[in-house]
Amino acid sequence: MDAAKKNKIKFEMKGNLSILMGLVVLCIFFSIASSKFLSASNFINILLQVSNVGIVAIGGMFVILTGGIDLSSGSMSAILGLFMAGFCVDNGFPVPIAIVLGIIMGIVLGFVNGLSVTRLRMSPFIVTLAMQSMLRGLGNVYSMGTTISGMPDSFNFIGGGKLWGIPFPVILLIFLFILAHYVLSKTVFGHQVYAVGGNREAAYLAGINVKRIELTTYLIAGGLTAVAALVLTGRLAAALPTAAVGLEFSAISAIVIGGGSLSGGKGNMFGTLIGVLIIGVLNNGLNLLNISPFWSQFAQGFIIFIAVLIDALNLRRIQDKA
Repeated sequence: MDAAKKNKIKFEMKGNLSILMGLVVLCIFFSIASSKFLSASNFINILLQVSNVGIVAIGGMFVILTGGIDLSSGSMSAILGLFMAGFCVDNGFPVPIAIVLGIIMGIVLGFVNGLSVTRLRMSPFIVTLAMQSMLRGLGNVYSMGTTISGMPDSFNFIGGGKLWGIPFPVILLIFLFILAHYVLSKTVFGHQVYAVGGNREAAYLAGINVKRIELTTYLIAGGLTAVAALVLTGRLAAALPTAAVGLEFSAISAIVIGGGSLSGGKGNMFGTLIGVLIIGVLNNGLNLLNISPFWSQFAQGFIIFIAVLIDALNLRRIQDKA
């Protein structure tokens, strides 16, 4: 292992440890403030509540590592949930077929985002913001502004069922994080994702198909957003056109809090998982203390501001040294 790689691993471990300490401090505070916080059932509940955010954050991490961004995941989750529920309830499709179709649609929407960014050279921010608005509108058109319910129990199990006494979404979340960590840290594709985000031109000169890598990350994000839509719809036992509002913000927050850089090339799945847990613990703890959810929103935004500020200062320091 060369010196540069060793230094990168040490830097990431140090960053992850700092974020983990922040999570521990938060847990200690809420444990003292509320007797209901420190229990196995509450921690399982936290994991269940953040499962769809975590799944979207996994896909979003791939995109952000290349220097892109996806602001469409909340609206995409809502419309895919409506489609999958509609396939079962209105069209009578078997649950597995409805799920497969939903995931394919998510990948297709991710393809549209990725194609617009890589081939049409449009701004990721503008493209996905426009997609966010279009999909939210289409969701209301498709459902006529109403809720779709009455899905089979096998559909709802994915969002609300238990396996070995553990909520299925929690098992799914942990599995996907482990899989994504392996892909990013152990595969050629993962190394190429980091290379593209770290230095796009150097990656191109090294023979990496930069556009293909970027496009693939949007496909991954779209597919995982479909999985998150399935989890959320199953947990609610209903699909709503207004579902998942702000989901993209929570996912991006988790990535940034977890050490990811919006400029690309920095971050890892372990840090993102901690970021997801910090958001979950913060929301849960404030709820147990009967504090307005608006304060949770403020706290989340403030943490992101500090995280981005630190990242910007570090980037400036590195540039000054160069």
